[in-house]
Amino acid sequence: MSDHIYPNFPITRLRRLRKTPALRDMFRETHLTRNDFIFPLFVTTGENIKNEIGSMPNIFQLSVDNVLRECEELFSIGISAVLLFGIPDFKDERGSSGYTADGIVQKATHEIKRAFPEMLVITDVCLCEYTSHGHCGVIENEFVQNDETLRLLAEQALTHAQSGADIIAPSDMMDGRIGAIRRKLDENNFQDTPIMAYAAKYSSAFYGPFREAAESAPQFGDRKSYQMDYGNADEAMREIALDVQEGADVVMVKPALAYLDVIRRAKENFNLPIAAYNVSGEYSMIKAAAEKGWIDGERVMLETLTAIKRAGADVIITYFAKEAVRLIDNG
Repeated sequence: MSDHIYPNFPITRLRRLRKTPALRDMFRETHLTRNDFIFPLFVTTGENIKNEIGSMPNIFQLSVDNVLRECEELFSIGISAVLLFGIPDFKDERGSSGYTADGIVQKATHEIKRAFPEMLVITDVCLCEYTSHGHCGVIENEFVQNDETLRLLAEQALTHAQSGADIIAPSDMMDGRIGAIRRKLDENNFQDTPIMAYAAKYSSAFYGPFREAAESAPQFGDRKSYQMDYGNADEAMREIALDVQEGADVVMVKPALAYLDVIRRAKENFNLPIAAYNVSGEYSMIKAAAEKGWIDGERVMLETLTAIKRAGADVIITYFAKEAVRLIDNG
């Protein structure tokens, strides 16, 4: 090679800082820690229930008693944040079991905060898990009605806060829902309860296993009229900007891996914490390939999570949280 092409070689050799494990560890730019992770939990009614989700190995639908056991394990390995999704015992057209004071997420939140006061409980606010049609809002003429849905979402958020939720996380993608929830919380003396907005939530094929886990698949049509088109990134910046203006304290990009560019743009354009959701399909693909022996599952998992953080995520919601923390602790 000529000196013209590489004028500093052999003086500059980038491999010097890669020579040994100690050097590589010292100069690594992105490090995963246990504080990076939020672990999702699927809470169902009943007692002593632990139903494994077929498409998501080692992930379960749990009754509240088993949720508490899970929280005890999480706390013991240093994971102190969970995101709750509810699986109710009944569903109707308006998702009323989602915003009743004694709903399944409300019960689980109360019990977790009673048993583990230091556990950070984040609650998903949406109607899809509670509606008989599986959509995220009120339906009229087979179309989700945005403004009618806002009132129900705000009521759901309030019942979560009253149950002790530390963070409210609206995932519905209705226009104006952050403002509606912020006003409802403030009017009821929950002005200090943060909102983590699913701000850039895409209509994605990566949600398939989640819909099995949460029993929330739409019974007709799809969610493309309210979740984002996967070809759009500029629109994501507009969505995030609106949520910030309406009072979001944290904004989320979902999914993560196919949207690393959106995470990076969000980090560069908005001066507040960025969350990324490493969703069910991303989890299941790695698990399935590892089971086939096609990849080293643990290495791919850590590389994936590091990429999400390197892109700009401050926190990562992931089903890998427990496995990742154990590997990190073991070096």
